[in-house]
Amino acid sequence: MTTTAVPSYLEKLENVIADVVAPSAMEVDEKGIFPRAGIEALGKAGLLSLVSAKEVGGMGEAHRAATLVVERLARECASTAMIVCMHYSGTAVIESANGPRDVREAIAAGGHLTTLAFSEAGSRSHFWAPVSTATRSNGHIQLDARKSWATGAGQVNSYVWSSRPLNVEGASTLWLVPAEASGLRIPSPFNGLGLRGNYSSPVTAEKVMISKEAMLGQDGGGFDIMMGTVLPYFQLMTAAISTGIMEAATTKSAAHVSNTKLEHLSQALQDLPTIRAYIARMCIKTDMAHALLLDALNALEQNQPNAMLRVLEVKAAAGEAATEVTDLAMRVCGGAAFRKEVGVERHFRDARAATVMAPTTDVLYDFIGKAVCGMPLFG
Repeated sequence: MTTTAVPSYLEKLENVIADVVAPSAMEVDEKGIFPRAGIEALGKAGLLSLVSAKEVGGMGEAHRAATLVVERLARECASTAMIVCMHYSGTAVIESANGPRDVREAIAAGGHLTTLAFSEAGSRSHFWAPVSTATRSNGHIQLDARKSWATGAGQVNSYVWSSRPLNVEGASTLWLVPAEASGLRIPSPFNGLGLRGNYSSPVTAEKVMISKEAMLGQDGGGFDIMMGTVLPYFQLMTAAISTGIMEAATTKSAAHVSNTKLEHLSQALQDLPTIRAYIARMCIKTDMAHALLLDALNALEQNQPNAMLRVLEVKAAAGEAATEVTDLAMRVCGGAAFRKEVGVERHFRDARAATVMAPTTDVLYDFIGKAVCGMPLFG
């Protein structure tokens, strides 16, 4: 009988989770603080370099590794998982577009955290269609924008930024914007229902000057990078966050009903058939979402004809399932679920983010319907 070896990056991850991420998860949520200690520990362990190229000192991994890492993080702290998800998505763009060597090396060394800054107040969840501008000014590029949110705003080292093209036809152009650039401003701090430590705040740019070399890819080529590089990473990882949340909620709910007694009946809650049925439904929904996630990874890695359909499906399916599973967790645990120490109410709140995060579940349903009907997704 053969056994599959656990990848070294997952072994390293378990140590970081046990030592830093899990112990601080409740405080991150309750106080809405950025999980700086966890992110720094991930950097020291080399895990922020997961999708960085080996030529710059990274691990050279891709979608599967990134998905497994954020799924495991989400079981303990979904805020940390979302920050890492956005970092991997941004890193994938920087790598695919052959971004600045010094930034790539800094990411690979674990000392540079990046994120995406796509969604805008003017185009809402249609992240692929920025209304912000990039114009030439005295040999530099001037950016002006109202980004509706960017994960890790004010805490990261750089933003992978979208704007309208400079001089060509196209939906967008991408830039690498240093976080310390003059003119960047965070109008209001993040104070959300869930993912309370992920610092997804608005970011505005007012006459922000960057160099021409900050362009990632070609002018007008942002849409292709968004669809070809960002979308698969983001869809798979956000689905993984949802499945990680479901796994945690199911485990905690099962533990609660096993250890909670109806003393007057000499029974545990798990002895009630209705309770067991709810737990079963949670387990089935979680396993279904996880199976679709693995199928999507396989389809993408094997370049199957249905790969894009699976990529579109997986976030919608996992996000919807996560709201159902965490609803059931609250029902199963009853009044105790409202107490912080039981833990399920945090997962209940965190699970809500996936359905409203661009591309939203409703937008994905439209895309999936178009794909199944043989229609173009855009236009």
